[in-house]
Amino acid sequence: MSEAPLIREARDEDAAAVAKLIYLTSPGGFSLFGGSARRGLRLIEAAFATPGTDCTRDVITLAELDGEIAGAMSAFPTEEGDERRRRFVRVALKRRPPWRWAKIVLVARHGAAHSPTPPADSFYVDSLATAERFRRRGVAAALLAAAERGARERGLPSVALDTRESNSGARALYDRLGYEVTAEVPASPPIPALVGYVKRLG
Repeated sequence: MSEAPLIREARDEDAAAVAKLIYLTSPGGFSLFGGSARRGLRLIEAAFATPGTDCTRDVITLAELDGEIAGAMSAFPTEEGDERRRRFVRVALKRRPPWRWAKIVLVARHGAAHSPTPPADSFYVDSLATAERFRRRGVAAALLAAAERGARERGLPSVALDTRESNSGARALYDRLGYEVTAEVPASPPIPALVGYVKRLG
């Protein structure tokens, strides 16, 4: 029988490991905001250390296997999402020269306008990633179970998330765990086609 993932809150010293995992959820986006892949990783680390962003330490949950960080999830009440994303963009702008700001703001607004809208009273999984060597070992499912616990603790009736339409592995997992498709948004470059999911909690 395989080992079950250990779920825990993120700590300050997890910044680099968290950045590598969160980066996997949108390599192109983080590279654009940061200016390169390396700077994109540094941007996530900076946002991890900044209160109120969408990947600040306090909203990150980790899964460990074999004594290593195997997966990471950023999740928070949906009503906090807009402000958390604005704070992330502000962190990005501080790290880039002023002549890059307009494009960053434009892409951020475009992404917000072309993403599925989760229910206002849901607990939103903003990012979910498993390290490649730990895939198919229950990491994502364990993190989503933690999201459901987080929703219940806050008195929220559902968990919401979205993924690329082409991410067949993730979509199969969400279907299996009882998530229902609530929105399908066509591609609007550089934003890919996205599918929104919600799981109602009993």
